[in-house]
Amino acid sequence: MTAPVFTNHGCRLNAYETEAMRELTAQAGLENAVIVNTCAVTAEAVRKARQDIRKLRKQHPDARLIVTGCAAQTEPETFEAMGEVDFVVGNTEKMELQTWAELGSNFIGETEKVQVNDIMSVTETASHLIDGFGTRSRAYVQVQNGCDHRCTFCIIPYGRGNSRSVPAGVVVDQIKRLIDRGFNEVVLTGVDMTSWGADLPAQPKLGDLVMRILKLVPDLPRLRISSIDSIEVDDALMQAIATEPRLMPHLHLSLQAGDDMILKRMKRRHLRDDAIRFCEDARALRPELTFGADIIAGFPTETDEMFENSLKLVTDCDLTWLHIFPYSKRDGTPAAKMPSVDGKKIKERAAKLRHAGELQVQKHLASQIGQTHAVLLENPHMGRTPQFAEVTFSQAQPEGQIVEAVIKGQDGTQLVA
Repeated sequence: MTAPVFTNHGCRLNAYETEAMRELTAQAGLENAVIVNTCAVTAEAVRKARQDIRKLRKQHPDARLIVTGCAAQTEPETFEAMGEVDFVVGNTEKMELQTWAELGSNFIGETEKVQVNDIMSVTETASHLIDGFGTRSRAYVQVQNGCDHRCTFCIIPYGRGNSRSVPAGVVVDQIKRLIDRGFNEVVLTGVDMTSWGADLPAQPKLGDLVMRILKLVPDLPRLRISSIDSIEVDDALMQAIATEPRLMPHLHLSLQAGDDMILKRMKRRHLRDDAIRFCEDARALRPELTFGADIIAGFPTETDEMFENSLKLVTDCDLTWLHIFPYSKRDGTPAAKMPSVDGKKIKERAAKLRHAGELQVQKHLASQIGQTHAVLLENPHMGRTPQFAEVTFSQAQPEGQIVEAVIKGQDGTQLVA
């Protein structure tokens, strides 16, 4: 049997779902296939997917080539028109065993090329238990999918649908099984994490889920939360930040900009001062907390002065781990109709933001020298601190375990233990 070849584009949730598909296709007995899990976040992401598809077809001329993911969901006709593509599968369909069973059957000639249904009609998110990917040390649990917000730059709701939550009991059961299998860290993942629970009975909040996990899974050493919207953080989550040492002191924030006018034009739900206040309040509760953030450079209508407000936000919020996105026009979004910023300026602004981020990382690493950290080993010579800094070891350590390490130095990007 020739196992399918997978290529993943885009976010952590896509990577999670690629691993889930790996298991589903194995159960379905799918052979001799190439599966491309696409991203739709920018026009550039779609271009790269098309480029990848052409390359993969040349490398695997006799395989069935199947395209799925957000770009397949938002513009199936783009991939249907590509001669290299055999099947186009939507975001809901890709997580169903029946889909892969049909694609793996002997009746392949009867299967329609495009299997993409209306994502907005989906009201539940199936929960899929997978091993940690990329490392045996941490596992990912999807607790939410979709988004009810309509930021003007974002196509993702049309690829993922409206927000749907996995019930807390299902999440807890999954985490218990993962701990029984030896994982020492679990990461909660989703598209719009802070909307978790809004569609469930009694409308619990993300903080309620976190507290419930920590209470009902006492053997869980470390819990992480992926990207959150700071304006929607609830009191229970703030309490968890303040009182639960097993909740890791690292939060990645969906900030996007640091100028109030740009934030309004993005249709974000927070202003600059809200972001600063949240970081100050959270760090007052947990002084060792570090923040990551997404920031877009060169959003339409952004002036030099507006950009400086975003650049200054890096130090005003004391952000450490930055994801910088040069703005890319996405057809079908309101922002695509707004006056654009010169492409050269966008690149320059992105470079300035990345440089500011590098300085912040160096500052954080320097502050850790001499401290002792509980480091989770991702491989025998590298692990991460609770604040998510990488730590290197000259002598091999037990992969997947948590070890106490004294930080002796840093090289600008990693700590040395």
